Amino acid sequence: MPHVEKGMQVGLFGGSFNPPHAGHVLVADIALRRLALDQLWWMVTPGNPLKSTRELAPLSQRIERSQAITPNPRIKVTAFEAAWHVRYTADTLALVRARNPGVDFVWIMGADSLRDFHRWERWREIMLTFPVAVIDRPGATLAFLSSTVAKTFDYARVDEADAPRLARMKAPAWTFIHGPRSTLSSTAIRNGHAGTVRR
Repeated sequence: MPHVEKGMQVGLFGGSFNPPHAGHVLVADIALRRLALDQLWWMVTPGNPLKSTRELAPLSQRIERSQAITPNPRIKVTAFEAAWHVRYTADTLALVRARNPGVDFVWIMGADSLRDFHRWERWREIMLTFPVAVIDRPGATLAFLSSTVAKTFDYARVDEADAPRLARMKAPAWTFIHGPRSTLSSTAIRNGHAGTVRR
């Protein structure tokens, strides 16, 4: 795991990054700025249990490509989940919390992930471990409101204006962050299609 100091605010941004692209960087940059983070861990996962691994590029290649597009020194590309043989996000977050006492973490994900979040293993446990920041994605701005997670944890939603304090809050706490959106997707890139950034 990247080195951190007690008192830091650190974002956890996980994904297959197959391949990583400018849309991922945009989410990371928005999170760093709006959440007032000291660091963001760009966590390249061995593989998503909900996705096929047939088209999954080797982990080393995805790490290398991620490092190539993230020059910001506050973004730390890591694949510690593979070293610890961690498969599910709930286990990852429990491991991070146990090994980094005194550090304030926030889980970061794109709004498009929120639609299927209730299908994740122990999703309620994830929401109860760290605060969560949901970053706007094209086509997901309104859809997220009807998601199972948004409805279940409606009482824990925090105003977007309080995003800089989110990492210090006790879970469950989550917010939706609006901003520039990228239509890029790893699937589209693998299929030979490009996208754009919308502001």
